[in-house]
Amino acid sequence: MEQTAEVLGVGRATVPRLQAAFRQRGESAAAPRRRWGGRRRALLGEEEEKEFLKPWAEQAEAGGVLVVSAIRAALAQHLGRPVAATVVYRLLARHGWRKVAPDTRHPKSDPRVQEEWKKNSRARWHPC
Repeated sequence: MEQTAEVLGVGRATVPRLQAAFRQRGESAAAPRRRWGGRRRALLGEEEEKEFLKPWAEQAEAGGVLVVSAIRAALAQHLGRPVAATVVYRLLARHGWRKVAPDTRHPKSDPRVQEEWKKNSRARWHPC
């Protein structure tokens, strides 16, 4: 089986499957059929995804910042059902989008409060 698999360019486990298929269906079963892989549970087709992302692509090209929660809400509205955030991240990854730069600070941080805390905090912390 190892030699046959090597000659055919398939895995060793595929050879008995091909033999059984050949015995059942004849020569039409000689070529291996691909049944694995693919987007079986796709919510949108590839072209539909491109059309859906077009407004955000224009915004990104103009230097705008994209927020995943907004894209997620629009996708949920478009599909008529809720979607997880990972669905949006995988959608963006499929189309070659990536996070260019991480956030440098928390949006709710207050530099004045931070400086005040640094001035008034103990030099060392001691447990009770």
